[in-house]
Amino acid sequence: MTRRARLIAFYLPQFHPIAENDAAWGPGFTEWTNVTKTSPLFPGHVQPKLPADLGFYDLRVPETRQQQADMAAAHGIEGFCYWHYWMGDGRRLLERPFQEVLETGKPDFPYCLGWANHSWDGKGWMGGEGELIEQKYSGEEDARAHFAFLLEAFRDKRYMRINDLPILVIYRPNEIPNCKSYLDFWRRLARENGLKGLFVIGDTPGDNAALGLDGSMYSGQRHLQASVWDAPGGWDRIQGKTFKKVPYIEVMRHLLNPGGYGSGDYPVIIPNWDTTPRLGDNAMIFYDNHPELFRIHVRQTLDAVAERPLEENLVFIRAWNEWAEGNYLEPDLEFGTAMLENIKKEVEAE
Repeated sequence: MTRRARLIAFYLPQFHPIAENDAAWGPGFTEWTNVTKTSPLFPGHVQPKLPADLGFYDLRVPETRQQQADMAAAHGIEGFCYWHYWMGDGRRLLERPFQEVLETGKPDFPYCLGWANHSWDGKGWMGGEGELIEQKYSGEEDARAHFAFLLEAFRDKRYMRINDLPILVIYRPNEIPNCKSYLDFWRRLARENGLKGLFVIGDTPGDNAALGLDGSMYSGQRHLQASVWDAPGGWDRIQGKTFKKVPYIEVMRHLLNPGGYGSGDYPVIIPNWDTTPRLGDNAMIFYDNHPELFRIHVRQTLDAVAERPLEENLVFIRAWNEWAEGNYLEPDLEFGTAMLENIKKEVEAE
């Protein structure tokens, strides 16, 4: 049994309370707050989407983190990409789950880090207004301090590599001032500390060379043409509610890069997309997704990069647990473990 690709699932840590969210949204706020308050916007719209096997978990609980890793490993996923929030001036957010993973060595499951370098704003989380916390780039000393934290993770035996280079994802590399110089500085620090360098992947397509990136990924839900939504029912207004919706079967082909995947291009598997929990009436919704349709999408994605050597054949999944954006692999009450089972069927070749 061999794997067709190295699957890396994005992992959101916002399933435990923190002071900043308590202050903004009320005591005890987590991602589950958004998920459970949701209701259907149209007939056939499945909301709320509710967890099954793992329940409404709290990521401060180590047993939960172990269950997640065991479940991912059993279904052909090589590792998690933990979203990491370094807001500048040494400030981190939602750091506790990963910090405990790093310090305890558990779960013993491969991982890499993704720097979610964006400001926290009300519109992004709950459809509100106003910036909550600004993402800052505070100069060389802050970049050095950030790298010192990253280095501890890079040295972990669980940290994922490509050709012996630690993999680092950056959400918005184009927003880093003088990004190429910034990353050159980090690569120099990496070599000074005994690493061969870094392998940095941007979460958005761009000019890899100009930004100093080794690659970038293509998340198709970000690049849908207006014609996708212009199909009958694509823009819908029901009882004064306006939102965008499209059947999953109609959007599947648009989730792949129409230009194919050259060197340095990495595909992203999308189980579904429904931002109703976060954006309400302004949501972007894929609906009528089904495990067998998802299996076809997984197969098409893996086929698109089938000629790559396994070591270099990174395929990202958005996401393991982005419940409030409707893209998750964890079991739910609608389909159970079927999504995970279909990943396993497609990624493991006889």
